[in-house]
Amino acid sequence: MIRSSKGLLALSPLLVFLLVYVLSSLFVGDFGRVPVSSAFLIAAIWAVATTPGKLRERINCFSKGAGDRNILLMIWIFVLAGAFAGSAKDIGAIDATVAATLHLVPSKLIFCGLFLASCFISMSIGTSVGTIVALVPLATEMAANCGVSEAYMAAIIVGGAFFGDNLSFISDTTIASTRIMKCEMRDKFRMNIRIILPAVLVVAAIYIWQGWNAQLTGVGNMDDWYKVFPYLLVIVMAMSGIDVSIVLLTGIIANAVMGFCCGSFLPQEAGTSAALAWTGWLASLGRGIATMSDLIIVTLLAGGLMELIRANGGLDFIIDRLTRHIKGERGAQFSIAALVCIADICTANNTIAIISTGSIAKEISDRFGLDPRKTASILDTFSCLIQGIIPYGAQLLIAAGLAGISSASIIPHLYYPFLMGVMAVLSIIFRFPRNTVKPQARG
Repeated sequence: MIRSSKGLLALSPLLVFLLVYVLSSLFVGDFGRVPVSSAFLIAAIWAVATTPGKLRERINCFSKGAGDRNILLMIWIFVLAGAFAGSAKDIGAIDATVAATLHLVPSKLIFCGLFLASCFISMSIGTSVGTIVALVPLATEMAANCGVSEAYMAAIIVGGAFFGDNLSFISDTTIASTRIMKCEMRDKFRMNIRIILPAVLVVAAIYIWQGWNAQLTGVGNMDDWYKVFPYLLVIVMAMSGIDVSIVLLTGIIANAVMGFCCGSFLPQEAGTSAALAWTGWLASLGRGIATMSDLIIVTLLAGGLMELIRANGGLDFIIDRLTRHIKGERGAQFSIAALVCIADICTANNTIAIISTGSIAKEISDRFGLDPRKTASILDTFSCLIQGIIPYGAQLLIAAGLAGISSASIIPHLYYPFLMGVMAVLSIIFRFPRNTVKPQARG
């Protein structure tokens, strides 16, 4: 059995990861040149080495975290997303969708339009991951036409994706935070939207301003408009709230049908052959899945690392330190915010961060007479803030994998998550929204 460590030793693997990744990146002057997987590997070795107990028990603990049901589900989605993106690219579905979008949407509104579309879809389906999977390939393929980087376009989608992750009635974070705080979803939504709406409006205005003088190139032809169908099918199914696995499997099948009918999977130098088309399709799926290999490795390493940190008592240590000297309403709210932020840094999963700290947040909220709707909003908003900006979070890793870029390169362009965090902090400092009904504080 793993014996809990004390103090910062339990958190040292996370510190090792951050030091290796950040310092190495600063040394070479480029965050994109340092693989996240390498930093996680070094941190994982350190975690196993410093954890008390027999070596077999330590490795088993790491393996338990890496093989967690949620981790394996994420990997399944990553594989499907890679297969869909790879086959969609090979049949020309993404190129056709890009051409149609550039043809139909006014150039001045292209950035704002993508952001609002991402907000709408994420609100409809309640998941940032599904939104990112659906829209990032499209957005990043448009980057060259819009004269901006793939990281910038990916950030537009990621930002909008967290709007719905934070607010949707079917979002895991909304469900978890409202159940823990025992408040109605609609009441939490009303509280939450009044806090973050200014951030949405400011970000939309920024994108309109930045896109006002955009010079689109290659707006071109609509000859292959019918190849848009698989991509539109995925977006419509995702907006309907269908499970992302079913959405992606359907998209893969649609790509296959379109590709076989159009001969997209045949080598250019070869004639028509069912065998060649079949192997071409399999190769297309393989290439797409291969783009997700780094993401899968990082996910496994992160899962194992975080399980060792949890088993060593790292999260309990943080909770104890944060809640020891709370004074006043603002202090209580900032403590809850800091608690869920640190938990998300450690777990890289905003839903798990809310669940793991929820009971303590509820106790603090009750003790200081905080409005449960406000506390639920704090839990949800701050967990989404951290999840949206950590380079090893699933959302940024998926976006980076689909775009073929470094996850760290997306962070400077994440206007919405940062502004969402600013508005959440201001709501605590200035105590808004004010028309709330608070329970009586317990002595």
